Amino acid sequence: MHGLINRAFQGFVSTTFGVESWLTIMDRAELGFSEFEAMLTYTDEQSMIMLRSAEEVLNRPLPEMLEDMGTFLVSNPQVEALRRLLRFGGVNYVEFLHSLDDLPDRARLAVADLNLPGLELIEQAPGQFELHCQPGLPGYANVLMGVLRAMADDYGDLVFLDHSGTHDGAEVIAITLVETEFSEGRAFDLGAHSL
Repeated sequence: MHGLINRAFQGFVSTTFGVESWLTIMDRAELGFSEFEAMLTYTDEQSMIMLRSAEEVLNRPLPEMLEDMGTFLVSNPQVEALRRLLRFGGVNYVEFLHSLDDLPDRARLAVADLNLPGLELIEQAPGQFELHCQPGLPGYANVLMGVLRAMADDYGDLVFLDHSGTHDGAEVIAITLVETEFSEGRAFDLGAHSL
């Protein structure tokens, strides 16, 4: 697994539960190091040992933590770059959803060796979608649930999300757009501002 993904989970845990909790997780995992390097690659086994250790130490189900991590990745100011990458997908939530098919390619533009599984959005009816998440990255659909929820808030839309099982090997997220402009979304400018 790419170190950037493990490092993102490390950042989520350290910020949400504290650095001491992260160090306890890594002690229990017994991997021989306490931090992940963003540009290295780790075995799936190392990543899964760390995730299972986090589940035990924090006493929270892994799918729930991964969804919370997805929300963190969009809503936390420390990781604003990902939010910006996602917002370039469209001026509204529906356009953003339609841009998800290209997300793995956009991620590779940012980090050449980051290979995210494919995504396919299927519009079932107006305001009703299914996002098919191809296999290849354990917990990917759970992280995307958090990302989708946070992006709906970012656009100010109200959505219902449901992890509705698998279809032809892909995990399926059902998305129902209940109301657009439900609340005021977060401001977004095309140009990045520097201090």
